[in-house]
Amino acid sequence: MTDAVDLLAIAAHPDDVELTCGGALVKAARAGHRTGIVDLTKGEMGTRGSPEIRAAEAAAAAKVMGVTHRLNAGFPDARLQNDDDTRRELVRIVRRLRPRVVILPFPVGRHPDHRIASELGRDSCFLAGLANYPADGEVHKPEKVLYALAYREDPVKPSFVVDISSEFEVKLAAIKCYSSQFDTVDSAGEIFPTGQQLYELVRTQNAHYGSLIRAAYGEPFMTYETVQVDDVVTMGVRSI
Repeated sequence: MTDAVDLLAIAAHPDDVELTCGGALVKAARAGHRTGIVDLTKGEMGTRGSPEIRAAEAAAAAKVMGVTHRLNAGFPDARLQNDDDTRRELVRIVRRLRPRVVILPFPVGRHPDHRIASELGRDSCFLAGLANYPADGEVHKPEKVLYALAYREDPVKPSFVVDISSEFEVKLAAIKCYSSQFDTVDSAGEIFPTGQQLYELVRTQNAHYGSLIRAAYGEPFMTYETVQVDDVVTMGVRSI
């Protein structure tokens, strides 16, 4: 299937993916993997910009990141629901894109759409694998679900951090495509203000997570299942 991707990020609004896991998508694309993004809403309730402007910005950012497919589900912003109609549509999209790995927002967040997007995404990935679930497309269940942990203030320790030192400037360029949202601002979504301009705040946050793995920049992720290590002799990150 020509639409199939290896890695799919699902998030509530255009720009959420760039902020939380854009570096991982760039790294995957550079490694030869097909990547995809599903923006669940058009962000029409946002204070800045417009749905049309944000759609153009999302397309530009996808090009910067080398994303294979970017879709917008068109669900209502600030009124996102994990109900049967919404799940059926997202199941159809998951079956179309057939991702091996899916990245979702962390299940806790101050924006209700972020919390619901996480639950909706996981439920839809499961239901996409049920032969008798009434949605278009061939049955497909992703192999792995990851949760992006960037900008969390609760004490959640990452299961792992992706080294995006070589990808960070590309990630930042993708974020800067959203000038309607981020130019001159000091906070966004789950990102609380620190007195820094938002682009510098992103750099600081990614540098912090990079430091946890002794790298310049990193993105943190969580899995509910234990991560397998095949060779403890070659594990990264020095202990002493």
